[in-house]
Amino acid sequence: MSNIVDDRVEDYIRKTLNEKEGLLKELEDYAHEYKVPIIHKEISDLLKVLLKMNRPKRILEVGCAIGYSSIFFTTVLDGEVEVITCERNESMIEKARANIERAGFTDKITILEGDAEERLAEVQGEFDMIFIDAAKGQYKLFFDLVIDKLKSGGIVVSDNILYKGMVASDDFVIRRKKTIVKRMRNYLDFLCNNDELSTSLLPVGDGVAISYKE
Repeated sequence: MSNIVDDRVEDYIRKTLNEKEGLLKELEDYAHEYKVPIIHKEISDLLKVLLKMNRPKRILEVGCAIGYSSIFFTTVLDGEVEVITCERNESMIEKARANIERAGFTDKITILEGDAEERLAEVQGEFDMIFIDAAKGQYKLFFDLVIDKLKSGGIVVSDNILYKGMVASDDFVIRRKKTIVKRMRNYLDFLCNNDELSTSLLPVGDGVAISYKE
């Protein structure tokens, strides 16, 4: 239960959207079995449309996990993209490297190992798209580290911004998550009141913000 849309609506959407195939489907099954956080099915299809519309050549991702989204981006773009992603969990890095190799994208996807705050500061060049899907209480920090690397006309996609509905309503808030919820609300207020961005907040999956850099 997401607390974001009615379960019946969510079930209908997920059953109607086409299933992934091959390695991506295998990774989805693995993530479900071992409770590894990856992008929701609805989000992946939304991103697929954005990717095909914008055809980004360079993507910077914060939060790699098992490599699912990096592999997904590269697959959708037929390998015509460079993806730089960041991850600090050593077991996730090991799995991601193996999955990226299986996908045949070792020359397309680079994993930066270690703390995002340190590694993102080292990244050079400009990007057409930035995808933030890491520690939910640190989104503003990640944003500040990467926004100058985004080209004008590029987009920032921030995933899980409604956080099981807790960000939208105190009725859903779990006590131990209060700090994360407060920080996420502050982040969304920042995005929506930033004159350099045009931002849309969508109740899809676990919530997603799409911000266009003017």
